[in-house]
Amino acid sequence: MHIIVCIKSVVTDAPRGKIIRTADKCALNPFDRPALEVALRLKGKHGGSVTVLSMGPPTAAATLREALALGADRAVLLCDPALAGADTLATSTTLCAGVRYLAPFDLLLFGTRTSDSDTGQVGPQTAVLLDISMVSGVVKIDGPFECLHVEREVDGFLEVYEVVPPTALTIHPTAAAPRDPALGSIAVAFDEMPVETIGIGQLGLDPKQVGDAGSPTRVLSMKPVQRNRICRWIEGTPVAQADALIRQLVDKGLIG
Repeated sequence: MHIIVCIKSVVTDAPRGKIIRTADKCALNPFDRPALEVALRLKGKHGGSVTVLSMGPPTAAATLREALALGADRAVLLCDPALAGADTLATSTTLCAGVRYLAPFDLLLFGTRTSDSDTGQVGPQTAVLLDISMVSGVVKIDGPFECLHVEREVDGFLEVYEVVPPTALTIHPTAAAPRDPALGSIAVAFDEMPVETIGIGQLGLDPKQVGDAGSPTRVLSMKPVQRNRICRWIEGTPVAQADALIRQLVDKGLIG
């Protein structure tokens, strides 16, 4: 059994203009942690190996090493100057090539979204490019590995699917509580375990397919939203304050 988990090194500081991914301002995407935890539990139950795959600059290697410390067996970083400026489609194109490079595989796992862009598109787009089945927002995985039963909750319904590998899943944040790495595992991951770096040449990709050149969408500008808030004090006893607050909310049409 071979499980590939796609993870991302996300920006933790609100960017002003162009995003510069430095080691001190990046971390493992929190929505990828449950996906990695699910992979590690499946490995513990069924055996096999877990590979973590990421696209990013050299600083993203620290995130991959964190995944190794948590229990992943192999870490691969897709890193090339041509990959800079990628939108979700160009990212999915690159990850698709990376997954094919690592094939064969049985499961391809993603987090539901990323904390720094929040589109939720990369997992489904990658599955479409690979021409494999996809179930999103999975909360539970059960059954024999040859024919898994996966559950997801959506719009008040519990849906149960039967999936046959190879297949892709996005893992809901509630599916599993991520573990913490042991200190000894951190030392081994950062001092001894390798992070493989692969460029677009090894993936057979043309520079026009990826990065800014292969992105049909572009971020034109980015700036914080100005919020104008007015604080108004309400005097009197607690009962009088409550009555005055309710009257104000009713007058503004905020409550009926």
